Formats: sequence, C-alpha cells, structure tokens
Amino acid sequence: MSTITPLLTIEGITHGPLQNLNFSWPAGVSWVCGDEGKGKTTLLRVLANDIPLSAGSVTALKGGVFWIDLQDPGHDSTTVQACWDALRRRHPNWSDALLQDLADALDMTQHREKRLNMLSAGSRRKVMVVAALASGATVTLMDQPFAALDLASIRIIKDFLHEAAEHPSRAWIVADYEAPHDLPLASVLNLD
Repeated sequence: MSTITPLLTIEGITHGPLQNLNFSWPAGVSWVCGDEGKGKTTLLRVLANDIPLSAGSVTALKGGVFWIDLQDPGHDSTTVQACWDALRRRHPNWSDALLQDLADALDMTQHREKRLNMLSAGSRRKVMVVAALASGATVTLMDQPFAALDLASIRIIKDFLHEAAEHPSRAWIVADYEAPHDLPLASVLNLD
C-alpha cells in the first residue's frame, strides 16, 4: 500500500472563523467549500502566508504557493500585462506559453494594456485565473474562480482543472460555496 505525501498540511490553525483546523492536501484538485463567513478566503490567505496565524502551523513542500487577490483596490491602476509580469518574476516555473493559450482562450489578449479598474468583474477575475494556472507553483490557491464568468470561460477553466486533477506533484486548492460534481477531486474540506 503506497502512502500519499501531502503537498500542504495545516495543524491547529486558528484565525477568525477557523478554529483548531487540521487538514492535508494531496496532489491534484481539491476544494474548500462552505457558506459565507465560514473562512474559505481566510484559509486561502493563511495557506499563502498572507495573514499571520493566531495559532497553528502550515507546512508546504518546496515549489511555492501561488495566491493573489486582484479584487483589492490597490491593484486598480496596474495593467493586466504589468500584473502578469510581476507575478512571473515571483514564480520561477511560470509558463508563458500556457499564459498565452489561456489569455487567448479566455479572450484576455485584447485587454493586456488595460488597467484592472477598467475591466468588468469577470475579466478582472480572468486575470487572476490566467496567472494562477500559468504560475507553475507547487500549490495554486484560487478563490471563487468562476464568479462573474460566462459559461464558455467556466468550461475552459474546468477543462484545465480536469487535466490538472491527474498531476502527480502539484495541487490546486479552490475555494467556493460548494464542490462541483463534474470534476475529479483529490479532497474536499467542508467548513460548514
């Protein structure tokens, strides 16, 4: 019997709505779900070391964790291309080819020189999703990647995640209200 090595583990995490939380994420696509205010985004921010812990620990394998919250108004004056360029510098396994493929598929190529505050909510979310999927990080964190997107864009992202589900050494952790039934998931953490 083989042992599955987790790519990310939390022990005794306590912050806001998260109380003494323990969990491990294997390779593949995993989901964090729960109602509003249950701590989905807080957990992603903790996993990314974006906020300090009140208690507990996060252990990640080498290769980096990708996280960006482009909804923050501090990014408003940044262009799409400048955002991607800055994130590329932080992620050594970044794939320019994948970024281009996703930008074309999600109709974002025409928006590269626009500031984020000029984009619709859906296009702004696509900037984050394209970067997340192109990052090459060992662990990629995405908060509600389908919010404000059209069905064609959701299908493209789900197709990518469907392929990613079989990856042996990378993990994609997605937070949303409920886990999808049309994706093979490595794990589900329900915060309700």
